[in-house]
Amino acid sequence: MNAKKTIFVAFSIEDEKQRDLLKGQSLNTKSPFEYIDMSVKEAYDSDWKQKVRTRIKRSDGVIALVSKNSLTSSGQKWEIACAKEEGKKILGIWIYKDDRTNLVGVNTKVWTWDAISDFIDSL
Repeated sequence: MNAKKTIFVAFSIEDEKQRDLLKGQSLNTKSPFEYIDMSVKEAYDSDWKQKVRTRIKRSDGVIALVSKNSLTSSGQKWEIACAKEEGKKILGIWIYKDDRTNLVGVNTKVWTWDAISDFIDSL
């Protein structure tokens, strides 16, 4: 791993604790990436979408934290669609060991540091 990469993290607000774990993992290791958090609790408006699109454009790739909550998260669905529109590589990470939710068009792997670092190395 050479230079740090900027990674946008897409997640369902119900999975905020797992996002915090990823953040903690990135802070407490020699993490090869910087983390962008655009989580909001209010309604998604066009201003939010514009800010997210700008941050996705500036990122090297996107990690989507995948769970059954992803299926009903309009914000996460929009972030993933935006990343695809912007031509960003996306890695899905299953965040619960007993939940293997499939998101169409998202290559999803078990949450391991190797899976994350391999993805970041590929960017």
